[in-house]
Amino acid sequence: MLQGEVPMLKEVLVIGKESAGKSELIASLSGQAVYASNFRGSTVACESYRTDGLVLVDTPGIQQWLDSDTMRDVMSRVTDADTVLLVIPAMHLDQDLRDLLPLVQGKRGALAVTFRDKVCEGEHGSLPLLSGTIPSCTIDARDLTSDERRNFTEMLHAPKLLPSAFPVPAPRLPPRSTTSISVWLALILLLVPGVGVVWLANHVAGFADPVVTELLAPMVRRANNPVLSGKYGLLTMGPLLFVWAVPTVIIYALVLGAYKASGLIDVISDSLHPVLRPFGLNGRDLPRILMGFGCNVPAVIGTRSCGASSRHTCISAIAYGSACSYQFGATLGVLNAVGKPNLVLPYLLYLGATTLLYARFVSGAAVRSPLNILLMERRAYLVFPRWRAVWREAAGSIRSFFRTSLPIFFAITVIASVLDSIGALRVAAAFLKPLMALFHLPVEAALGILLACIRKDGLLLLVEVPMSGVQVLTALYLGGVLLPCLVTLLTIIRERSWKFAASLAAKQLCAAVGFSLLLATFGRFL
Repeated sequence: MLQGEVPMLKEVLVIGKESAGKSELIASLSGQAVYASNFRGSTVACESYRTDGLVLVDTPGIQQWLDSDTMRDVMSRVTDADTVLLVIPAMHLDQDLRDLLPLVQGKRGALAVTFRDKVCEGEHGSLPLLSGTIPSCTIDARDLTSDERRNFTEMLHAPKLLPSAFPVPAPRLPPRSTTSISVWLALILLLVPGVGVVWLANHVAGFADPVVTELLAPMVRRANNPVLSGKYGLLTMGPLLFVWAVPTVIIYALVLGAYKASGLIDVISDSLHPVLRPFGLNGRDLPRILMGFGCNVPAVIGTRSCGASSRHTCISAIAYGSACSYQFGATLGVLNAVGKPNLVLPYLLYLGATTLLYARFVSGAAVRSPLNILLMERRAYLVFPRWRAVWREAAGSIRSFFRTSLPIFFAITVIASVLDSIGALRVAAAFLKPLMALFHLPVEAALGILLACIRKDGLLLLVEVPMSGVQVLTALYLGGVLLPCLVTLLTIIRERSWKFAASLAAKQLCAAVGFSLLLATFGRFL
């Protein structure tokens, strides 16, 4: 090599089926967080990570039977790759070798066997036999030792020609190593995060609220500026976000991260498929819809790995019913601030039920057919979630909230303060009064609902509006689902087309108005 010449890095394509541990392994090898486009077993874009003279390319899980944009991209990358690293769970060593080796015939590579703790002791006897043909190592992808890192680097710098087939005996699994749960238990586990988050966040905010209020009181008294201390001022509304919404976002992200890192999301998805299918959804869609509670954008991008026939319904369900961390945080913040935290359960139940009905309305008959079996291998295994894995899952949502939500929320408060000071809100109120009357809402609620169509943080402005419990519930629901937020809508346009996005927005608008009228009319009798 000439002096000053940059050494060539060996590119290694990391492939395996869903939930094989590819992203965990790459994170352990590279020391980099692998979460930009990865959702518990469903990476949706090929991304590269450098380590020890190697470029490791993370790929979505191989699903040969699925016709999706993601799979077409992956198979193209496999065809062009020179060196590959097969990542296979120990529980499926025999089956996955049989399925994946034909795809990489004639290429050089190595084998990583993950989840070694999920098979019986002494079940790695086939690996010495493998090592003579395929460079291989049995590991826990979540916790690599220094020796294992060194072995991997050496193995990948000296790959061997892979055979087209290599039969190994099926591993023995401990009793009850696979997990299935009832539909009712799965539904309960879906509601636990929401209820638990409210309870924890309420206690945190109850302690912090008087402290923050006392600290800011002198500044509010001295400020003589509507942008700072007015009805929608930064000092007036800012504490609401930090005291009520921020704890909610952080706690929910950690709880959902634990669900993902433990594999519980996979178990719930598998159990709820029969319930979701009649509504045009399936078990594979559920993790993406739940991811939307962190942020709709990566959830929509994640639908690339959905089948061509079901992607439309999945995107529609995310845009309608996935209350992102901004919307969910603002919703819980309003409910807590107005002294009605118990309304979170009716809110989640109504949001979930109407989202299913909306998905049923927009889905095609073929997707709802009983012949539409769950196209996912039953590979759900529970593991004890480690803090590093939980934090890796949660960090993206938390970081996004602080980087994007806070500046935009402050911009919303400034705009609202200026409009209020010049009297524009009073003019708008006169125009919107008949529309709000349809939903039995005070006209002052219109501002929060309209701003929520641009950014879901705008729901926090509803705190300043005196309303009954049903009115609060109606206003939060209407503002949350009336239209996708602007960022989500732009993402849908980029992923599909502007015509698709316009059609989706029109259908969502009609459904939101109808369900909100139903809630406003009959909610008073509950």
